[in-house]
Amino acid sequence: MTYLAKPKLHHPTLKKNTVGYTRRDYEGKVSTLCAGCGHDSISAALIEAFWELNIQPHRVAKLSGIGCSSKTPDYFLGNSHGFNTVHGRMPSVLTGANLANRDLTYIGVSGDGDSASIGLGQFAHVMRRGVNMAYILENNGVYGLTKGQFSATADKGSKAKKGSINSDSPVDTVSLALLMGATFVARSFSGDKEQLVPLVKAAIAHQGAAFIDVISPCVAFNNHEGSTKSYDYVRAHNEAVNRLDFWPSRETMTASYAEGEVIEVAAGAEGGILKLRKLSADYDPTDKINAITHIAQAAEKGEVLTGLLYVAPDAEDLHAHLNTYGAAFNNLGAKELCPGSGVLEKINAGLR
Repeated sequence: MTYLAKPKLHHPTLKKNTVGYTRRDYEGKVSTLCAGCGHDSISAALIEAFWELNIQPHRVAKLSGIGCSSKTPDYFLGNSHGFNTVHGRMPSVLTGANLANRDLTYIGVSGDGDSASIGLGQFAHVMRRGVNMAYILENNGVYGLTKGQFSATADKGSKAKKGSINSDSPVDTVSLALLMGATFVARSFSGDKEQLVPLVKAAIAHQGAAFIDVISPCVAFNNHEGSTKSYDYVRAHNEAVNRLDFWPSRETMTASYAEGEVIEVAAGAEGGILKLRKLSADYDPTDKINAITHIAQAAEKGEVLTGLLYVAPDAEDLHAHLNTYGAAFNNLGAKELCPGSGVLEKINAGLR
């Protein structure tokens, strides 16, 4: 048996970011997914985003569930914290980790089976609670590990590789995220790096529940004619509502845009800026009702609506909702954790 490993030595001329890391420092192990899998393109986008944002790898925690998608955290940010949970339970484990240590940047990686079937309730609650995380859903419409059955996100009428037709209505994860209170909702395509990388950067910087549904074709079981999650179908039916660039506030903002209205939206606790070029003249990403309407209209026409679908500039996270202590809980000592009976009596009096 042959085991592939990446060389540990880096070429001395590799470009470094402002915190002294090369792009290679954000990579992980060699992928064992099928050659051409869209999930590997998403991993590459995450590597690029973290490197460009100058986030130190050890300041990141990545969590996942079960499935092809949930294997991918092994393929990026190999020097970060990681935890592979049980099927569908990634959101609750990430919530607990976030409450214990708010100082880390949290990435949740999941798939359409992991999030839209067994983990649907977990997905809904992590969105409504506003946990500060970037939730990346790698969506291929099938159960790849169990040989290509339709998942809950498969479109009604889509065709399986063996010829069967899906008769069930799909779970639309972006619509559900909007309804459940996510304050950053986007959809992208694994084959569109120009769109996906800025969306990931903006989601990482967002203060609250940020969700990106990424259509990621399964080359083994769902990349054939008749599939609505194939490379050819998504390329032919991709309707982008905007193009996005993101800058942290410490960087000089320069951009080149084609013709079209350009709007700026504040994003992130440090004052980052989202700069959006509107491709759809009547699309406003800060209007939730407008977003829900556009998503439904696109679905009726068989289109895949991509881009930043909704963002709340004044979003808050779970710590703000609960009014928790400013320091990470795992850094508190006995004095802060056990302040004495007088404080307990005061708390109990306030509950009477």
